[in-house]
Amino acid sequence: MGRLLVGKDVSARIAARAREGVAELAVRGVVPTLAILRIGERPDDLAYERTAIKRAEALGVSVRQVVLPADVGTDEVLKAVHAVNGDPTIHGCLMFRPMPAGVDERAVCAALAPEKDVDAAGEASLSGVFTESGVGFAPCTAQACIEMLDHYEVPLDGADAVVVGRSLVIGRPVAALILSRNATVTVCHSHTRDLPAKMRAADVVVCATGRAKAYGAACFAPGQVVIDVGMNVDEAGALCGDVDFAAVEPIVDAITPVPRGVGGVTTQVLLDHVVQAALKATA
Repeated sequence: MGRLLVGKDVSARIAARAREGVAELAVRGVVPTLAILRIGERPDDLAYERTAIKRAEALGVSVRQVVLPADVGTDEVLKAVHAVNGDPTIHGCLMFRPMPAGVDERAVCAALAPEKDVDAAGEASLSGVFTESGVGFAPCTAQACIEMLDHYEVPLDGADAVVVGRSLVIGRPVAALILSRNATVTVCHSHTRDLPAKMRAADVVVCATGRAKAYGAACFAPGQVVIDVGMNVDEAGALCGDVDFAAVEPIVDAITPVPRGVGGVTTQVLLDHVVQAALKATA
């Protein structure tokens, strides 16, 4: 049976680190503050917002909600983003995406100041990930994968890693972060030839395609570490990952469950980024 890489202890470690920053900021008379920009009332956004607020309160991070109507236009959203940029008491901003069809999402994301872009919505922050320039922050889910690997002391230096998925939200950024740890990284996708063979050959596999239970026993081999980023609903209505956990867990050395894996760590990373942003802004 594979070792379960659960997120609870990882989140606790990140929270402890963030609390140290909050305490340092308190000495400076600063309360780290996150702005959450939400358009409309999508249930998924509301659920994540409630979780983020609850965890923020537990850490001592303040949250300001910026709520715009679902039929808002680009100019109004840009006005809200510029207000966040210009407010020195706001240190980070999370913008829920995708935005409505009537909003130029790319322009809005580009308008957010990189130093407040705590989830790498804009291209400047993403370029910081790929160039290791230190500009902005990595996407929270991609960073959460690294936090999981670090916490469980999974060696990356010299390892062969496969990332399945090439989105700018998770796939490509997490590949860059793993590469920065001196692993040899292969990014796979829907056009990859003989994907199962490539996955079986890796030491570490990150699955991030958003396809429920798409990767079964044929894709994995003994000794591997599997990070399942997927958050899907199966045919029975239960939460599941991209990996067929029941089929794969007995094969591999270690695997993240869904739920109780990467998801909760992502929110904690978001708040840690806010604290880091506040420390930088008030240094």
